[in-house]
Amino acid sequence: MRSHPDVSTTLARSAWAQGALYAGAAVLLAGVGWLLDPLANWLVGLEWAPMRGPAELLVSVPEPWLTIGLIAVGALAGAGLIFFDSLEQVSVTVSGERVILKRPGHVQEVVREQVGHVFREKDRLVLLGPKGEEIAREKCDLNVRRLAAVFTGYGYAWADGDPYEDEFRIWAPQTPELPDLANALLAARAQAMKSSDSGDSVKELRRELSRIGIVVRDKGKQQYWRGPGRR
Repeated sequence: MRSHPDVSTTLARSAWAQGALYAGAAVLLAGVGWLLDPLANWLVGLEWAPMRGPAELLVSVPEPWLTIGLIAVGALAGAGLIFFDSLEQVSVTVSGERVILKRPGHVQEVVREQVGHVFREKDRLVLLGPKGEEIAREKCDLNVRRLAAVFTGYGYAWADGDPYEDEFRIWAPQTPELPDLANALLAARAQAMKSSDSGDSVKELRRELSRIGIVVRDKGKQQYWRGPGRR
């Protein structure tokens, strides 16, 4: 495949898989909605229970409209979750010349010479540069074996995990090995991680750290860092 620059392979979530996810999530949350009816009736029957006010409001709706409404809301919620998840998933186009990562509103093109290693970390596809710097990290639930086969087929170095795993160190405020800017960014990111609605800030601070050669990994609420790889 590497011999012809015009040849490329694109991997993306198929329409069948997307439809199956919509259906599965809708059915699952519709079932949760259906279970809310007996749960609300049980809570109302107790002398004291948390959420009794909302439970009484629910059971005041006549049947069958209560059950139908709860199932419909659950189904819509399930479909909505999959829809928003799909907006973050990337399609991956690989050739001997470049890698293109695409999702709604975002396209990143990385030329072959900029790619050192490629691997999947949980639900993220990660591209590292020749010195171990992180150049891409995107949400990707595509089959790992298929990803590995395509990347290696075009001559990229696929790894089962971060090849610089042993170089990560726990971050503490004012870590002496780090420049002041890196410590400031990590401190801001640690603060942002405490908020439930700061996902974009956390991602942007990761990108800023990557620009100065610092790779970040999270374990719970704790940050681990490493500089560019030395291998």
